[in-house]
Amino acid sequence: MSAPTLPDLAPGSASARDPRHWSSTKRNRYGWFITVSLLFLMMLSWADKAVLGIAAVPLMKDLGITPEQFGLVGSAMFLTFGIAQLVAAPIANKVSSKWILLVLCLLWSIAQAPILLFASLPALWASRLLLGAGEGPLAPVLMHGIYKWFPEKKGATPAALASSGVTLGIVAFAPVLAWVIGQFGWQTAFALLAIVGLVWAVFWVIAGKEGPYTSRQAEQEIDGIAADEEPVMEERKVPYLRTILSPSWVFAVLASFFGYWTFTLAMSWGPAYFQNVLGFTGQQSGTMIALPAAWGAIATVGLSALTQRLHIKGVPTQKARGWVLGGSAAFAGACLVAATLTDSPVLSIALMVFGFGTAPALFAITYLVVAELTTIAQRGANLSIANAVLTTGGVFAPAVSGFLIGGAGTPADGYKAAFALAGGLMLAFGILALLFVNQQRDRRRLGLDATHPLASAYPVEADTPRAAVNA
Repeated sequence: MSAPTLPDLAPGSASARDPRHWSSTKRNRYGWFITVSLLFLMMLSWADKAVLGIAAVPLMKDLGITPEQFGLVGSAMFLTFGIAQLVAAPIANKVSSKWILLVLCLLWSIAQAPILLFASLPALWASRLLLGAGEGPLAPVLMHGIYKWFPEKKGATPAALASSGVTLGIVAFAPVLAWVIGQFGWQTAFALLAIVGLVWAVFWVIAGKEGPYTSRQAEQEIDGIAADEEPVMEERKVPYLRTILSPSWVFAVLASFFGYWTFTLAMSWGPAYFQNVLGFTGQQSGTMIALPAAWGAIATVGLSALTQRLHIKGVPTQKARGWVLGGSAAFAGACLVAATLTDSPVLSIALMVFGFGTAPALFAITYLVVAELTTIAQRGANLSIANAVLTTGGVFAPAVSGFLIGGAGTPADGYKAAFALAGGLMLAFGILALLFVNQQRDRRRLGLDATHPLASAYPVEADTPRAAVNA
């Protein structure tokens, strides 16, 4: 079918500024420009998270902080992280993604001020709490913004690219921050991130733009799809509690909960482990922590591609997504447990790379599972709820690990206990995900299967919904 007739596109006209009226080539090109811009924002977000761990040794020494206190500070950010996500969820449906993302980035820069002005433990607490409030809503809002630039069937690849910022941010920034700390002191690293955030905010005010794909109807109008070719079906609500209590939702989210626990442990305590136990310098430790992050980027893209390939070949999503999720979690957990049992430092580091690095790859698959268990109209809220739950793993990991490290007979014993606990939990819940994640069964129970009697109560679109990704 031919595309709809375009209105007058005279330079400077309202139509020329509206992406709905652009050519498909220009709209796609600008969509990728926005995606790359937001990829950098995701990378900056994780650099802000990781800088505390990279600066751990000199910071603890200068401020007289114990391992227990440092662990609590590492958890502080995640106390406001989940709350901010829930608060921002309804706002995201009413306010432009461009302006929400701008405010979040500015909050990150402001969050560095307390520790720069007052180098103390209370200032560090205030800084991390404010940072958590700014970073919590990022992933759902960022994905929401990217999805508006691409039609339904073309949004997976841009979303996967943006998701890789979770690990690419650490790969790119960790060596730089470690060098800055070694040369100029740990406060300079916090200042650098604040400056980068402000520069990105100025860029975003100029270049940021809202995409036109705001609904299925808008997609049909923009791309010239006739309603009888791809009808927009009515959606009714499935109670949120019914979705959340389904076994697939519970065990998929818990697998990523312990994946988030594990990756947060790596970012908060990994550099200190490399420096205090393995004897690397501060700058070398910053480079070392980039290794699991680099593997994480590969695993995130690779596992997402695997699930998509299996799904396209007609493999039921219980296997294409549920089994890949559970198997990956079990593999990561087993690697981390094994790393604590070997006496070979080289083998231990290699196993840690696979254990810590595979953990963030679980998030994208979990969102795919959650997206299957809801209607398109309720998808955003359900993904925000899932994201808020799984990221609370970051609340517990640094604090619990800090007490294990501080209370152990030797630092090495403490780190081994913290790593073994994280690995064991991820291994256990990976196995449980393999056993209990079954989207086909739970879709029937929720009335999301058109062949099920309950479908008349909860009709949905036939298309598989896109997933959002966090960090």
